[in-house]
Amino acid sequence: MGSTTAPTAESRSEVDDLSEDDVFEMLSNRRRRFVIHALKRAEEPVDVSELSTHVTAWERGVDPDAVKYEDRRNVYSTLQRIHLPKLEEKNVVRVDEEANLVEPTPTLDDLDVYIEVLRGREIPWSLYYFGLAVLAGLVLVAVAVGVPGFAALDGTTAAVFVVTAFTVSALLHYHYGERARLGNLEEPPELRGREK
Repeated sequence: MGSTTAPTAESRSEVDDLSEDDVFEMLSNRRRRFVIHALKRAEEPVDVSELSTHVTAWERGVDPDAVKYEDRRNVYSTLQRIHLPKLEEKNVVRVDEEANLVEPTPTLDDLDVYIEVLRGREIPWSLYYFGLAVLAGLVLVAVAVGVPGFAALDGTTAAVFVVTAFTVSALLHYHYGERARLGNLEEPPELRGREK
């Protein structure tokens, strides 16, 4: 579902304290993913009411301005009782209960969460690269043994084809990977492209 990296040396120990199980447990709940996404985009501490409004809007597929108090009341309650304490326990957020504010810790700031969301008939990138490697291998073998249609190609041309195919694929993967990171764009990755 996702991978994590810690880019800075001083925060590496804090992020490394999170086990893979901790990260997967945090990401296993959609509301927590939405909270993480919202906090990674925030430039200052976020009021729990505002946070619950955004989470409710994403869950219901509506604009945050269209969220009514009754709609977000349950989300607000579960954030306060369950999700924020769980994130605080893992040291990824700080909750100021008196001011009713939540802010990310350096651990969350440095936790780079990528979520690969597959819709319909999409294939995962790992399977795509496996298929591309098989195709590249078949092309190289066909050139080497002189299969008709490939006999006119030399090894350099085949190698250029393979390198170009992997380079274009890597650039596309990078582009889509950036869009699939929590906090990079307006909506969480799993909601992008969804009809409202």
